[in-house]
Amino acid sequence: MPIDYIWVMSKQNYIRRIIDSNVINALETFGAVCIEGPKWCGKTWTSEFHAKSKFGLGDPKGNFQNRQLAEMDPSIVLEGENPRLIDEWQEVPSIWDAVRFKVDETQEKGLFILTGSSTPRRKGILHSGAGRIAKMRLRTMSLFESGASSGLVSLQDICSGKMKAMLTGDVNLKYIIELIVRGGWPGNLNLTTKQAMTTPDAYIRAIIDDDMERLDGIKRDATKMMLLLRSLARNESTTATNKILKNDIKAIDDEDIDVDTVATYLDMFKRLFLIENQPPYSSKIRSRVRIKQAEKRHLTDPSLAVALLKATPEKLLGDLNTLGFLFESLCERDLDIYASSFGGKLFHYQDYRNNEIDAVIEMPDGGWTAFEIKLGANQVDAAAANLIKIRDEIATEAGGVPPSNLCVICGLSNAAYQRPDGVFVVPITALRD
Repeated sequence: MPIDYIWVMSKQNYIRRIIDSNVINALETFGAVCIEGPKWCGKTWTSEFHAKSKFGLGDPKGNFQNRQLAEMDPSIVLEGENPRLIDEWQEVPSIWDAVRFKVDETQEKGLFILTGSSTPRRKGILHSGAGRIAKMRLRTMSLFESGASSGLVSLQDICSGKMKAMLTGDVNLKYIIELIVRGGWPGNLNLTTKQAMTTPDAYIRAIIDDDMERLDGIKRDATKMMLLLRSLARNESTTATNKILKNDIKAIDDEDIDVDTVATYLDMFKRLFLIENQPPYSSKIRSRVRIKQAEKRHLTDPSLAVALLKATPEKLLGDLNTLGFLFESLCERDLDIYASSFGGKLFHYQDYRNNEIDAVIEMPDGGWTAFEIKLGANQVDAAAANLIKIRDEIATEAGGVPPSNLCVICGLSNAAYQRPDGVFVVPITALRD
């Protein structure tokens, strides 16, 4: 069967991603687009949908002939119908400058789509690509993309202060757990939950055994890397410092890891898109309240934490505390994906008065919406009260800019509505961009 025919067939079967509209807009605006993200999240699949030709640097044919050609003359890989996909460009970093030069030379839009599952060091790259190459992040699938959310409620509408009340259907706890342990891996869509749970473990092994060394050619201690990853899993959705992670490894695993080593490994995990932390929000809290600057820790998909903790659906049913943190991670992954579609940015909030907000979405106009995330509907009252308390405190401070809207995201709720106190309530299984 001709390759072009296979490609057409795959495009017909393509499952739309929320990032698609941003890719189209970027191709109309910039000379090239770079789609980054974790392995197996669908970067190549999405890029192929928008491309008209492809060059794969990871293709093993001919003893990795494509990579050898690119290393000899990077301009060779640029020859083809545009937009031309250059898959895993970081395998030959000089391609970046070749793309940038071609964009400058022609002044045309939408010439290339680059994909990358790791961020190379700047060595060998002469130009940042600013103004020529648009960067965007693809994450694992949100519940709406994978079909696990009905999409009846728009996050953009919530952040704009409008939402229609509606019944969204019953959801049970076992279903929520299934969504967490399966993860958002596109390759898992047609697998059973038991089969899908093998993907995160294989992913972690691929990172530790192969990608880590390929990142900079240095072989590191795989055992210590696994210990750190397990500590990150135990501290998922928390603001644990590097020192706390070190002490956690000592307390749980009785192993010592130097703080500098922890920092080095964390940097590598970040460059491989294995972790993606949630930054603190403070840009609109111009008051005397001191804001904590710690990032909230996240593995790139909650299923990775499940695999590292060796958890099962049955174990999570008996450990609601851990389940709560994993559910928070799931929701914040989806909030990040949905918000990016309309220019929103995801943060969290903590101050030195012990006030915390699970998630903050800042809109392009500077307005912001505060979110609390709760697994059970019985926790909505307390969550709403917390949001109102913090909003009112910020409003009374000189220079403070309070949130425009408040929302509680639930797991076990069968309706989306606005409470009499103005707080929105929405199930995560009804949310979309």
